Amino acid sequence: RMKGFPGLLLLVFTVGVWTQKLPTRDEELFQMQIRDKSLFHDSSVIPDGAEINGYLFRDTPKRYYIVVEEDNTPLSVTVTPCDAPLEWKLSLQELPEESSGEGSGEPEPLEQQKQQVISKEGPELFSYKGNDVESYMPSSSPSGLYQLELISTEKDTHFKVYATTTPESDQPYPELPYDPRVDVTSLGRTTVTLAWKPSPTGSLMKQPIQYCVVINKEHNFKSLCAVEAKMNADDAFMMAPKPGLDFSPFDFSHFGFPSENDFGKERTLMSKSTKSRPYAGKQKVDLQKVCTGNKNVFTVSDLKPDLQYYFDIFAVNTYTNMSTAYVGTFAKTKEEAKQKTLELKDGKVMDVFIKRKGSKFLTFAPVSSHQKVMFYVHSCLDAIQIQIRRDGKVLLSQNVEGVRQFQLRGKPKAKYLIRLRGSRKGASMLKILATTRPNKQPFPSLPEDTRIKAFDKLRTCTSATVAWLGTQERNKFCIYKKEVDENYNEEQRKREQNQCMGPDTRKKFEKVLCKYFHSQNLQKAVTTETIKGLEPGRSYLLDVYVVGHGGHSVKYQSKLVKTRKFC
Repeated sequence: RMKGFPGLLLLVFTVGVWTQKLPTRDEELFQMQIRDKSLFHDSSVIPDGAEINGYLFRDTPKRYYIVVEEDNTPLSVTVTPCDAPLEWKLSLQELPEESSGEGSGEPEPLEQQKQQVISKEGPELFSYKGNDVESYMPSSSPSGLYQLELISTEKDTHFKVYATTTPESDQPYPELPYDPRVDVTSLGRTTVTLAWKPSPTGSLMKQPIQYCVVINKEHNFKSLCAVEAKMNADDAFMMAPKPGLDFSPFDFSHFGFPSENDFGKERTLMSKSTKSRPYAGKQKVDLQKVCTGNKNVFTVSDLKPDLQYYFDIFAVNTYTNMSTAYVGTFAKTKEEAKQKTLELKDGKVMDVFIKRKGSKFLTFAPVSSHQKVMFYVHSCLDAIQIQIRRDGKVLLSQNVEGVRQFQLRGKPKAKYLIRLRGSRKGASMLKILATTRPNKQPFPSLPEDTRIKAFDKLRTCTSATVAWLGTQERNKFCIYKKEVDENYNEEQRKREQNQCMGPDTRKKFEKVLCKYFHSQNLQKAVTTETIKGLEPGRSYLLDVYVVGHGGHSVKYQSKLVKTRKFC
């Protein structure tokens, strides 16, 4: 609004300056002056020792003022761009000599003050253009009124400004070590280990320092302010002021100045940064921030293979909440280990073992033209997932438990890629067969329900009667028994529930009998058997195996039975 009237701005400001003293580092006077919020509200004065947050509309300059009351003062001004490059310059406007009639201490009449105002800008002391955190730090500065002018030509943006006349004692920003680089000490497919030298502010000066690691796929960041601007663009703190409203950088409750009830408390370095937030806050995609406490080694996990990531470390003074960036680095994770592909032979059963949550890849390339292709899958333990592609197109994706068969339409010179994904619970075992000549099924057909039912009322001291379902296909069934301890539990039973283990793995004396059985009427496809010669009051594990034409067998779900103790 005041872009075109620098003289007027300075005039209004100067009147305020000499009718009311500006903030100084005198604690008592500072507390008194900061109560008068209108002083800062109207003049945009940066209080000594405070970091303020500001907002710039594109191509609209904003001016702030810093008062240095004594010559040879070590003034320090630091500007932190957040999400866009800034142009800023610092110039000096000398203060007019204080002269009051008769030395009365009374302020001069307004007309006389106006005559003392110098409307043109003073000499430029420093200027900068870019997105680095940049400081103006001469060893000494003359007294006067310093004007800081900032502009963003790229877009609306946030920024921070910190000014102090006592930089040696303040030191709000953590100091970087002599070697501020971040080292990559270990590199994997999904992990990267970082290490950096500790900040002397924490290790030597014993100030509370924590380190925050930022990971993203785009670029390194120059400041934590830039990270927060990207992460929290929709948070209230990062919201742009609404046009038409009088936005002031010195809304005291908003920018962290003491409330009227806090003036009796000891004044500390004032800083408006949002409080340290946990990692699980709102975050943009592909940008992560993790604070590690005072540890200076950190392993980043859950990365993707063969991708470049950028890593930044920030030392944060938890007392002032102000931060300093180390020299960031980048690294490319290792490529995914090439998956070994197994080749299926037409009509040959293959045994496959898959680690927990792992995958296996198989190919099947029929040597001759074919009208259809059959895949038979027998999952020995928990359910597995099968996906079949042909020429890059997914033909099938299903979960398989027990025995399943899939028929696909053939295609000349086709090549099939089969991906088998294991269980999340544990390792998986399965048998798989692919063929273009499905005359005889290698695995026996199974009913939907493969449980064994025990009849409690028919239970005696020496026998147990059980039943199980069959199918329309004539199959061979073999039943086995094994005595187990009384404390035999469900967990032990699960470990022995490998459906691919056939009768050939059992001891001869455990075999009860084998028989053939089928029924064209599925409702009548039920068979019963009484196992005799058992001991009173004992527990037995019963297993039923169904054997297919190719000799491959499938085990039903085991059944635990207990004979009566007294008859």
